Amino acid sequence: MEKPKTVGGQAVIEGVMMKGIHTVVAVKKENGKVAVKKLKDKSWGLIEKIPFIRGFFILLHAMIIGMNALSYSASVSGEEDEEFTKKDMILSILFAFLVAGLGFGALPVLLTKPFKIESEFWFALIEGIIRAFLVIGYIWAISLMKDVKRVFEYHGAEHKSVFTYEQNEPLEVKYAKKYTTLHPRCGTSFMIITVFASIIVFAAFGALGYNSLLIKVLSRILLLPLVASLAYEFQRFTANIITTPLGKILAYPGLMLQKITTSEPDEQQLKIGLISLKYALKEDFDGEIEVDIND
Repeated sequence: MEKPKTVGGQAVIEGVMMKGIHTVVAVKKENGKVAVKKLKDKSWGLIEKIPFIRGFFILLHAMIIGMNALSYSASVSGEEDEEFTKKDMILSILFAFLVAGLGFGALPVLLTKPFKIESEFWFALIEGIIRAFLVIGYIWAISLMKDVKRVFEYHGAEHKSVFTYEQNEPLEVKYAKKYTTLHPRCGTSFMIITVFASIIVFAAFGALGYNSLLIKVLSRILLLPLVASLAYEFQRFTANIITTPLGKILAYPGLMLQKITTSEPDEQQLKIGLISLKYALKEDFDGEIEVDIND
């Protein structure tokens, strides 16, 4: 099987999930060893390949797999006694959409309305600035939590591991440690891109004449899939031209936001990120094993 051109992942509790040939999560256990598990992860087919539609479904797919990985990591690392049930996962995803829809969708509208702005463009712009402050403020607030700081260090380990693979270097700490923790395809960058995409989409919608407060609030929630899809396409475009001056300019806001969500990992955390990626690229890996972190 041909190895993928790109790989990606997600930080979890005391570990890293990576998606390569397989989707694998590696988690540090209380005994110091690393539990490695292949997760069930099947493609959703054509719907994940159609431009300007795929973004939302890829995001939803990633959320489901991410929840599985987080559940496993919480159980294996000793943070929780049991893994999430399917019911728990569905409720968690619905809650996430509720928070996104109301907190980052509707709330900026309500905070902008008192300014009595007539122009739909300026309304969407001010609303977008407020949304950006809410997003950045939320990320900054959770970054102060001790457990979240650990996850952000594993986030840095994930990015360094991905850079090592992309540069065709051996997946070893001595090669990985020199790379930055900031990566243009990161989900953190995606969040800030959605803010800019929302300004364009909501201004265009307002220009159609649907300007009542109720319609504005509902549109911000219902149009989130479209905003996510546009943001996804923009991020792909930016990642493909990241070495050009234009690509660097477009990626800059997202990379700066990653300075909050990623931290420099220690050597052990970096090893776990590399272990996860190695097993994600093993064609014959299946099931679950325990490995020594020093192997």
